[in-house]
Amino acid sequence: MGGASSSDQMAQSSKTFCYTQEELNKQKSDNETLRVAKATLLQKKINDLDSTELNIAVTGESGSGKSTFINAMRGLRSDDEGAAETGNIETTMEPIGYKDLKMSNVRFWDLPGIGTTRFPADKYLREMNFETYNFFIIISHCRFKENDAELAKEIRRLGKKFYFVRSKIDNDIKSVRNHCTIFNEKEELAKIKNDCVKNLQQAGIPSPSVFLISNFDQCLYDFNLLKHYIIMDNLSHGSVSPFN
Repeated sequence: MGGASSSDQMAQSSKTFCYTQEELNKQKSDNETLRVAKATLLQKKINDLDSTELNIAVTGESGSGKSTFINAMRGLRSDDEGAAETGNIETTMEPIGYKDLKMSNVRFWDLPGIGTTRFPADKYLREMNFETYNFFIIISHCRFKENDAELAKEIRRLGKKFYFVRSKIDNDIKSVRNHCTIFNEKEELAKIKNDCVKNLQQAGIPSPSVFLISNFDQCLYDFNLLKHYIIMDNLSHGSVSPFN
């Protein structure tokens, strides 16, 4: 009674959503302007990232696999041109920087080993100028040692962030497997990681980030996860995120 017919309602609805050609052109122009503005902003962020260098110090005991780790992160073998020198004797006598081959603003610093006759722990912590680096990766192998704790405490004292990396994990797993009748790899990996976490917490690091890796079998364990975290840290360091 007194209500509009269905045909009237449809006509009214059609009028509601009817735009003139001028209005459509303006909407299209506004959308294009917005698209260009977003693209320009993203390019500016990328340029800012390229100019913001992230210096990552790779530290740990001599023979822990620091140089091999840097080569693996850069996608190089030890005999490739530009690779960090590796060997069965101490090869790194002073900090050497290596630019990442994909993230041009990232530089990995191969530091000498802590705890050698050349660099006892107290001398090492005095002379390595930790304050000059943005971020740290502590490379450890075989088992958690006092020098690992000393490095973690010094980095924490400086208010800086680090990842603790247990390298050569493939060798550890192989050794345990060869000496055990019953072996569960998943449980063994959890045991190793939990031991690292416990020792770091005892050194005063409440929530340590621990990764178990093989520098040679990078598809195994935590290598690719660690690489992902480093990429994301680089984005955060440059205040750049493609997801914003």
